[in-house]
Amino acid sequence: IKDLAKQKMTMVIVTHEMHFAQEVSSKVVFMSHGEVVEEGSPDEIFVHPKDEKTRQFLQRMLKREEG
Repeated sequence: IKDLAKQKMTMVIVTHEMHFAQEVSSKVVFMSHGEVVEEGSPDEIFVHPKDEKTRQFLQRMLKREEG
C-alpha cells in the first residue's frame, strides 16, 4: 500500500491504524456512526482537528498504538 501511495495511486482505505493513515494519506475523512464528521489533509485532521469527536478518537487510538 505504501508503494502504491508513493506512485500516487488512488485508493480508499478504512483503518484504525492512525500512524499508517497519517503517513500514506493525501486526504483523510473521519466518520462516526456512518456520518462524515470532518475531512481534510492529514495535517488538518491529525494535527489540527476541528471537531471534538475527532480529537477524542485520535487521543484514544494514538494511545493504543503507542501502548
